[in-house]
Formats: sequence, C-alpha cells, structure tokens
Amino acid sequence: MENMVTDSRDDPQTEFIYCCGAVTEVLKYGSCQLQSGHKLLFLIIPGNPGLVGFYTTFMQTLHSLFGYRHPVWAVSHAGHCAHPDSMDMVEDSSLAAENDVFGLDGQIEHKLSFLRKYVPRETNLVLVGHSIGCYIILEMMKRDPELKILKAVMLFPTIEHMAQTPQGKVMTPVLCQMRYLTYLPLFLLSLLPDILKSGLIKLVLGGIRSLDLAVVKPTLALLSGDCAANAMYMGGQEMRKVLERDNVTIKTNLKKLIFYYGASDHWCPLQYYHDIKQDFPHGDIRLCENGFRHAFVLDAGREVAKIMVEWIHGDLRT
Repeated sequence: MENMVTDSRDDPQTEFIYCCGAVTEVLKYGSCQLQSGHKLLFLIIPGNPGLVGFYTTFMQTLHSLFGYRHPVWAVSHAGHCAHPDSMDMVEDSSLAAENDVFGLDGQIEHKLSFLRKYVPRETNLVLVGHSIGCYIILEMMKRDPELKILKAVMLFPTIEHMAQTPQGKVMTPVLCQMRYLTYLPLFLLSLLPDILKSGLIKLVLGGIRSLDLAVVKPTLALLSGDCAANAMYMGGQEMRKVLERDNVTIKTNLKKLIFYYGASDHWCPLQYYHDIKQDFPHGDIRLCENGFRHAFVLDAGREVAKIMVEWIHGDLRT
C-alpha cells in the first residue's frame, strides 16, 4: 500500500455527544465546529456496525487530497461506540425506547437530528454512505428534501432486498431469530483483557492482505457488548425493512447521486447493479473494477477515497 506523508492536519478529533438521547461518537478531520461561513462539509454515514473508527484512513485521505480545505466528519450510529465511563449508553431510557433510537428508523432520525443541531442549514453537504448508510441517506433525502446536498456517494449500497442476498440469507436467521444466543459469548469476550482481544482480532483478520491496522481499535470497541448488541438489533431490522428500492427518491435526486457497486458483493449481488443501471440509464452508476470487498475499510480505505476524489472533484465549486 502506498505510503503517504502525514501532516499535523491529519490528526482527528473525537467527540462523544448525546443525539436523540443516545451516546454518539463523532470523528472529525478539519474544523471541529461549523460556523455559518463554512461552505462545505463531507459527512460519512457508516455501514453496520457503525463505528466511525473504521473510516479513519478513508477520511484522512479525503481530507488531505482536498488540500485540507473541507472538514470531513463521520457520525456513528446511535449506540455504536465504546462510550466514556462518564457517559451512559442512553441519556433518557424512556425516550430512547419510545423513539426506538437503536432501530433502523431511529438511526435515520438520529442523523437528521445531528444535522439540525450541529451543521448550519446553509452548509453544502457531500454525504458519503457505506452499505446501509446509503439506505439511510436516501431516507434523509426523502424526509428532508431541503437539505443542501451537493453530492451523495453510495459505496457498496444495500438499498434493496437485503434478506434475499447471499449474505442476507445466512445472517437473517442469526439476526432475527438467534440474536440473543450470541449475547453470552459476546459478554464473555468483553471480559478479556484488551491486549488479548486485540490479538484475537488480528488473528481473525490475519488472512486479509494489507490489513489496515487502524480497524483493530474500533473492532475492539465492538466487542464491548452493548455496541455489538445494538449493531445486531439494527441488523435484524435491516433484514425486515430494506425491501423495494426507493426509485422515487433516486429519480428525484439522480443528478446528485453516485452509486458504486462491488463486482462480487455478497450483500449486494451483481444483478442489483444491472437492474438499477437498466432502470436509470442516465445515472452515475459504477461497477468496481478493482476487486474491493464490501467492507472496503479493512484494506482499501485509501484507494476508495482516491477514486471518490476523482469522481467529485469537479463538482466542488462552492
């Protein structure tokens, strides 16, 4: 993997906030607070599990390749983080339960609430979704059509019939019927010392050539127990709720959208690419020619960021 010279501006800031009553991690490159003068923000909407640390290399590369001019943020899914000891998982448990903040619909409202509270309304947005993050972005566009979205980049999008995909057929019984059976082994894993858990993670991921070691820390956080449980709960809802592709929202926003499909993605079969390409022949719909995996952050975060910069560089005249 190509080495890049680091700059002090590559140092990210991490904040933990309550959003919709649930603990949320925000990873920030560049400006940590946006004023009304900020013209553009890159915002990453993660896949599931939605820990922002997985996107560190991807975000750092975006930030540097755009000359450090534009802040690049990632907002975790509600409850998908190892929160500080000084914070609880939820600020108001009754409110969190009422709004189902850890569920798929709750996560969509969580992102809209984050934008309303922390991003000036006039700021242009480049939204970058990964996996279920793409579904969330389409729902955000549908629910708040006044968002100033300049571009929305959909990386390995899971936006239709998730339970019918090869991976979905395997995971649906696990996430929907047998989820609680995994809680005891997860709890036991969480009791292990971090150094031992890190060793296990590296062993499990050891077959990945060019593994980005930056993903070890968020994977460690995932083994905290609550985080994994929240991710699995959300995953079960994805299997049940991500059904028909939202062609109306795609058609309405087609000029803003870039889709990037994997050639051998078990969460999004090649047929889905051909179908959407046929339905939207004038859309910017691309097929990966580089063999990147669905979980590209494991070993190709830098490469995907470089490709994305080429796609949108000409659109950032704000």
